[in-house]
Amino acid sequence: VDSIEYEGPGLDDVIVGEVLEVAKHPDADRLSVCQVTDGSGESVTVVCGAPNVTAGMKTPFAKPGVKLPNGLKLRKARIRGIESNGMLCSAIELGLGDESDGIMELPTDAPTGNPLTDYLGLPDAVIDLDLTPNRGDCFSVLGIARDVSALTGADLKDPSFGPVPAAIEDTHPVELGAPDGCPRFAGRVIRGIDLSAKSPVWMTEKLRRAGLRPIHPAVDVTNFVMLELGQPLHAYDMNLVKGPIRPRMAEQGEKVALLDGKEIEANSDTLVISDDSGAIGIGGIMGGLGTAVTEQTTDIFLEAAFFTQDVIAGRARSYGMHTDASLRFERGVDPDGQARALERATQLLIDIAGGQAGPTVVETADAHLPARDTIRVPRDRVSRVLGEEIADDRIAGILER
Repeated sequence: VDSIEYEGPGLDDVIVGEVLEVAKHPDADRLSVCQVTDGSGESVTVVCGAPNVTAGMKTPFAKPGVKLPNGLKLRKARIRGIESNGMLCSAIELGLGDESDGIMELPTDAPTGNPLTDYLGLPDAVIDLDLTPNRGDCFSVLGIARDVSALTGADLKDPSFGPVPAAIEDTHPVELGAPDGCPRFAGRVIRGIDLSAKSPVWMTEKLRRAGLRPIHPAVDVTNFVMLELGQPLHAYDMNLVKGPIRPRMAEQGEKVALLDGKEIEANSDTLVISDDSGAIGIGGIMGGLGTAVTEQTTDIFLEAAFFTQDVIAGRARSYGMHTDASLRFERGVDPDGQARALERATQLLIDIAGGQAGPTVVETADAHLPARDTIRVPRDRVSRVLGEEIADDRIAGILER
């Protein structure tokens, strides 16, 4: 454990406020005069300088007398001639983020008047772990839980995700063009997601505390499952994919436009994801801009693939990149975890944004998957090396954990 940081201390008196009305300040162009309620049935006037304040929004509200984590103690104040009764707060002012475009916008179902800490599940501890390069299995909550269980003997609450039944028959073809680099590729079509859907606050907060910015329900779900299970995933806009998806080795100098807006010229030792239009992403490193999910996306193809360490190691660095996906694939992910991650992501996405899922399709080149060897441990060797007798059932328990 490198560090433990606590989020949300000192926010006990900050509540969920609702902005009823917003008007321009008569004497200041950049200030707004807001009517804010704490759920008691009455409203108070609050002068706010945030550009994103609108009528009807829910936001953290600190009344006069409340002391914020940054040491500011609020009081009634006259701002350009108008009395302000408290403050509508940004994430920075609450110690809940390093950047903001204004006051913190809460979902419309946030209960007005309730403590902000109750709604956001605060305070919370963020544990930062340093891992050695051989512990790729610990780049997930499940991996850490498994390790702690092995160390302590505590029961592992291994999340089990049953299959999400297919509501439609739609699938998308996948052709394994480089089975030694990508021997398993699981995919699933999800159609008709709600364009207006937003990721729930419990998910966006978990992502934010883990250092990831919420973007779009489909992207947020893939990031959440990656953190939870250790399997990187990718979401494609189905309507932008042209023909079968093919993981294959790149042609020397082949151009790929990436999600971060950069265009690279791929080397021939790089595995790319392609369709009939050419390369649409770098396998195990970053997806492409041409098939990216946007606010207009309604149909999605979810990918959970297994890329071998040999085909990923050093590739991201050769292009000046370092991604959450490459971090995991370079160190090794579970070669049997793709379908499970896909089922988990499907269930989360349908719960958040609706839609109908097709069947999970897993393309596998068995001959290129890692082999699981049997290792024999003679009892007399254990005693000879350790210098003490250990009961058979205890040895079995240690190895099984």
